[in-house]
Amino acid sequence: MKLEIKDLLPEYFEEGRKATSEVWGKELVFSNGDLVHIVAPSGTGKTSLIHFLYKMRELYTGSIFYNGKSLVDHDREAIAALRKDHLSIVFQDMRLFDEQTLLENLELKRQLNPYHGPERIVEMAKTLGIDHRLNTPAKNCSYGEQQRAVIIRALLQPFDMLLMDEPVSHLDSANAKKAIGLILEEVSLRNAGIIYAELEQAAFFPATHLYHL
Repeated sequence: MKLEIKDLLPEYFEEGRKATSEVWGKELVFSNGDLVHIVAPSGTGKTSLIHFLYKMRELYTGSIFYNGKSLVDHDREAIAALRKDHLSIVFQDMRLFDEQTLLENLELKRQLNPYHGPERIVEMAKTLGIDHRLNTPAKNCSYGEQQRAVIIRALLQPFDMLLMDEPVSHLDSANAKKAIGLILEEVSLRNAGIIYAELEQAAFFPATHLYHL
């Protein structure tokens, strides 16, 4: 997959923001295999960028292209197909069903477009240390446990590009490294790329591209 960003800027930012950013207002091209790390302190539009790329928000000027086709030209069916087969996301705000168990949340996602069998859920949960919490309602799990489940959810589907918004913000260093390790393993299996937005540079992420938002 080829992702192109051209002269992108949130509508609520002034033009002058382009001069201080390595992303806003620039022309960037990313492909499968690229590990892109975007360091974005609070107030620089980190979550907005991830939402723009996933077409959750469209309050921006400039253009986003996937495989040469402008994102604004994708209708609902095209966006659904893009998200189903080519684009996955780790949300900052979890977006789990609170009353459902972690396993039910994950199995619901897996069944929508199976890439892994159900046994892989347990394997990944063991790797991240939450296998004993799989049958616990999401609302009764800690933020760290929920965040690890959200990472697993994103890895259950096929994708060419993985978007991540502070994916390990609720994890200690040891668990963050395990999570990033699992992510890199799954990304490598697919020969996919990553767009990883974080408040500070993550020393344990082997970025091929580093930008400051």
